[in-house]
Amino acid sequence: MKILIGGGGTGGHIYPGLALARHALQVDSKNQVLFVGSDTGLEKIIVPSAGFRLKTIQARGFQRSFKQFGLFLGSLFGGIKQSLQIINDFEPDVVVGTGGYVAAPVVIAALTKRKPTVIHEQNAIPGLTNRLLAPLVSRVCISFVDTGKRLSRLSHVVHTGNPRSTEVSLLDKKESADALGLAPDQFIVLVYGGSRGALKINEVVIDYLLHSALPESVALIFVTGERYYQKVAVLLNPPPRQVSIYPYLEQMPLALAAANLAVTRSGATTLAELTALGIPALLIPSPNVVNNHQHYNARLLSDVGAAVLIEEKDFTRECLEEEIQRLVNDQELRIKMSTNSRAIGVTDAAEKVYRLLEEVAS
Repeated sequence: MKILIGGGGTGGHIYPGLALARHALQVDSKNQVLFVGSDTGLEKIIVPSAGFRLKTIQARGFQRSFKQFGLFLGSLFGGIKQSLQIINDFEPDVVVGTGGYVAAPVVIAALTKRKPTVIHEQNAIPGLTNRLLAPLVSRVCISFVDTGKRLSRLSHVVHTGNPRSTEVSLLDKKESADALGLAPDQFIVLVYGGSRGALKINEVVIDYLLHSALPESVALIFVTGERYYQKVAVLLNPPPRQVSIYPYLEQMPLALAAANLAVTRSGATTLAELTALGIPALLIPSPNVVNNHQHYNARLLSDVGAAVLIEEKDFTRECLEEEIQRLVNDQELRIKMSTNSRAIGVTDAAEKVYRLLEEVAS
């Protein structure tokens, strides 16, 4: 099977596609996968470094101003034209859109060529592109059951989960801790702000580490994001003995598998990983995203007792200190949160999406 995957911009749109691609090759080494992305998104770095081919097209996000809307339309039509050429050259059996502004021209081009098309919506609140395309494509894969209620009744919706969850669910906690040089009996807190980092989370954690006492039993993995790393490294020089600081962590799945608690944003891929492993979490949704979708993502976990939702305006050193102390000292609460988290996780998502691709391609 030849699979064309279009999507990008942020890790949340890239990592599910990569997980699906790796699974496809594990199922059948004769499968072929080609990614389509933009020159400006993280896919330009992440996809080739993962060993997959990437073709780039014109793509830009939707803008409401008259001038910017004109540029958007020009980019959209240019991207569709380029996508048509890529489809003609690659001749895919199925085309997958994983979201982000680059997915629209790829999926539209596939529809005009009458190619079987599947889109994957990672978030609780579907984005504009997927809402518009959902009734037109062969299948719509969703990560959360409630997402289907927010799509057209004409859409062929299937709850598959997020393929990224499959990869992390296979990892062992002890082996992961060993690989990171950490003792598995330590209480490991993983702090990260998504693929690009989060300034507010970094500021609060720095304040906490400078002015509060990290419990002796706790090891803290602090992933700052590359653009914030130098400033964090200067402010925490030297860092506390139990703290490891990284600009970016290639072994993020290992860190997740080793963690007892995550302090993070609530992007869709992050939640797929947390629920696959059953990691209790403090979720600080980004207020700077379309439709405030990270808040609704986080609500799905907090409403079932799998995570604590903290709005960014309420996230302070005192708040972080109180929550870490509470969760370090209350094993029963951690077990309950972990159980609730696993209950909504989907660990065979990659297989579900792959079998769906086989179905529509045939």
